[in-house]
Amino acid sequence: MTRARRRWLPALLLPFALAIAVVFGAVQAGASVSLPPKSAEEIVAMIARTEVRALSGTVEQDAGLGLPELPASGQGAVPGAASALEFLTGSHTARVYVDGPLKARLQILDQMAERDVVINGGDAWFYNSQDNSATHLTVPAPEMPAQNIPTPEMPTQEIPTPEAMAGRFLAAIDAGTEVTVAEASSVAGQSVYSLLLNPRSTETLVDSVSIDVDSETGLPLRVEVRAKGQAEPAYSLAYTQLDLSRPDPALFAFTPPQGATVTEKVVPAKPDRPTPDGPPAPEAQATPGHGSPGDDSRSHGVTVTGHGWDSVIALPAGSAPAEFTSNPQLSQALQPVDGGRALTTSLLSVLILDDGRVYAGMVPLERLQSAAAAR
Repeated sequence: MTRARRRWLPALLLPFALAIAVVFGAVQAGASVSLPPKSAEEIVAMIARTEVRALSGTVEQDAGLGLPELPASGQGAVPGAASALEFLTGSHTARVYVDGPLKARLQILDQMAERDVVINGGDAWFYNSQDNSATHLTVPAPEMPAQNIPTPEMPTQEIPTPEAMAGRFLAAIDAGTEVTVAEASSVAGQSVYSLLLNPRSTETLVDSVSIDVDSETGLPLRVEVRAKGQAEPAYSLAYTQLDLSRPDPALFAFTPPQGATVTEKVVPAKPDRPTPDGPPAPEAQATPGHGSPGDDSRSHGVTVTGHGWDSVIALPAGSAPAEFTSNPQLSQALQPVDGGRALTTSLLSVLILDDGRVYAGMVPLERLQSAAAAR
């Protein structure tokens, strides 16, 4: 699957790295404000030039995708499929702290409880105060000269913020997207420019994506995704409070509370990179599949049909997470269909066939079923 096509479904469909694909945001529109006019190109350039690398803030999410409310998963070490779906329903609030590329903390404020994700270099902690359980993930240091040590695969860049979500949508802009400038407003007390992304496709469920950008720093402060036929945003992610000063370093040093049940896990190290004198490492290339040129690409068994907003991702048998088929919390979100089960929302659809194949996209279920029937 080519990198550009993968980016059309982030945050709304595919889990974030190491299963902290928990998303947060807000629907809190501010009054219109007066700002010097800028073109869409100028606003995109502002985002690309932003120098914000440290911040503290409160983010809120409101998800109206049509899914039933799912309870927080139990023994809560590392979030999985159940947790990912939980955060695609209802409203959630969190505190976010970021200091550079390798330090981040996410405090999920549940009712009468709190969950924490703390990342500090090659260490990550997942803590649930409800059952006083924690999981500690570590990335082993590779045995090679310091100058060749690869960056650990810790998901600090994936901490769910409006900037991370906006970056994924902006990276996927192509001829199938109309980009315009909407009325300026305010978010978290900051004046913002507003970009509007409108799919030209008639087959996608997405009506538009708006990205509100701080007029001073170029930092995205809010992302709203609207579904066709709905007046209110189907999904929103935004800051309600924001401080751009460097957080207290102590926030990134986590010690489990007394009596906590701790599980230790080690993330496999990335393969060693070749030395400067060695041969270049081969890279996986997506090769065209059957069908019209550019309509189908394959990589490691994953197939993408179509382009952009109306693309369909197909995963081979055995790709569905076990929780999707065995977790009782998730079974209520799946509906029986011919040949399998399906998850349908106002913005995305997932089809899990009885033979184990999985189809997904920001398209109606019928398009997934047609893609499956063509295989």
